[in-house]
This record gives sequence, structure tokens and C-alpha cells, in this order.
Amino acid sequence: MSITVNKKAFHDYAIEEKYEAGIALEGWEVKAIRAGRMNIKESYVIIKGGEIYLIGMHISPLATASTHNAHDPVRTRKLLLHGREIMKLIGKVERAGYALVPLDLHFVRGRIKLDVGLAKGKKQHDKRADALEKDSKREAQRAMKERQR
Repeated sequence: MSITVNKKAFHDYAIEEKYEAGIALEGWEVKAIRAGRMNIKESYVIIKGGEIYLIGMHISPLATASTHNAHDPVRTRKLLLHGREIMKLIGKVERAGYALVPLDLHFVRGRIKLDVGLAKGKKQHDKRADALEKDSKREAQRAMKERQR
């Protein structure tokens, strides 16, 4: 079940591979995500010291969250992947010029997972071509619907 999708990532990047990663979260963050109080639109993924981190994901604390702890809504969160997946991603990002972008936050058997995409940036003309293709598909669907009536 999807919680939120980063539509901007699909617009700005050509996604080549997807990886499902766990996220190291605190208790208040899990409750806030279940309540739908997060945003992954401006977030990005980096590789640092052989580990992968999610930066910029905003999670707003609930009003009922503990006042004893300081809650940082945009703290850096560690992503949990298998070692071989991390090594493969490090190789592609450093050598081939790919970027890692968060795509989709969702539940898997009660746990919160993040789909990370291995992506190449789109040029402006690629974005325009995608928009034209999308418009033409929409027009074709509309024509088919009218024809069936």
C-alpha cells in the first residue's frame, strides 16, 4: 500500500532500476508517517562511507508526540539495503553518472519501505517529448471513448 509517491522524480529523471530499502526510523516518525504527515518531494539519496542515507525527507511530529525529546523533522535517515546492492549502487553512481532518487514510500507487511530509483537526469527536450507523448495518448484514449459511444 503506497503512502506517498514522488511524482517530480518521474518528471525530472529517467528511472532505470528500482530498489526497495528499509528506513531506520524513530517511534514518533513511524506514527507520523502512518498519519500521513511526511513529504519526500524535496528529498534525495546520497552515499557516504559505504552506507546510503536519505536527506531532506520531512516528517512533521504529531501533536501528541513526546515533549521530552527534540524532534528534528528533516534529520538524515539511514537506508537499509543488502551489502551487494549497496556496492552495485556505489559503482553505478560513482562511475556511470547516475543519481539515486526516492520514488515511493509504502508499507510491506506492516513495515515502512522506500523505493529508490537509479536514475539519469532528463534534458529539457526529453521532458517536452514525454509531455507530447502523454498528450497524444490521452487524445487517443478520448477518441476511442467517443467512438465506442
